[in-house]
Amino acid sequence: MAATPQEIKKYMNKGRDSVEEGLPGWFGTFADMMTLLFAFFVLLAAISTIDPVKLQNMADSMGKSVGKKQKLDNQAMTLGDIHKAATKMVEEMAADPTTGEKPVEVTTSPKGVTIGISSDISFESGSATTKPGFLEILKKIVPTIDESYNMIAIEGHTDSDQLPKALAVKYPSNWELSGARAAAVVRLLIGLKIDPVRLQAVGYGEFVPRDKNTAEIIDQNLIEKYNSNPQQKARNRRVEITFLAPNR
Repeated sequence: MAATPQEIKKYMNKGRDSVEEGLPGWFGTFADMMTLLFAFFVLLAAISTIDPVKLQNMADSMGKSVGKKQKLDNQAMTLGDIHKAATKMVEEMAADPTTGEKPVEVTTSPKGVTIGISSDISFESGSATTKPGFLEILKKIVPTIDESYNMIAIEGHTDSDQLPKALAVKYPSNWELSGARAAAVVRLLIGLKIDPVRLQAVGYGEFVPRDKNTAEIIDQNLIEKYNSNPQQKARNRRVEITFLAPNR
């Protein structure tokens, strides 16, 4: 027997009275948790620094897993390609017979790909005059510069030792010496037909020790820490050629 309209209305009113208005109680806690998680990941993204080279290498690896991209003949090298080329160049170099280390080191950072060259094999002591063998190292780097589109920063670095008084007229401090060495490398690269528009010369003196952690704040104590022995000072005396990331 079909229910009458009065009975249907009665059942509807009864059902409406048994249901609580609004969302379930657990939903408020869930929404708060999701909001906090979103804010946490936004904070992580804001304070993090992305290494563009590692990101490019990861993208290349993912590309290989789903199918190799076609590389155009006129396509410029990416930072990942530059890193691979620079690493291969270093692997082919002979190690220093005294220390057993390679005279050139390749590193990556949010800044880009950096080729670090010891100043002890590049320049005479207290001078911005390059040694003959340094030009041969630059010649090995030039093909990678030619095949890339990145700006190139040439950075000079020294240890914390103060220069002798005899050099004070020409180089009052390590700032001037490091800047002069960077400029000397720029001149050599221009002589090797590198477009001057792509080059930058920067001097840092003793204020960027080679082994400094990126999270460490540079102060006098930190500089002394990373210049406490001859080996550390030798690592700090260097010229760095950096292929800058496009956004720099």
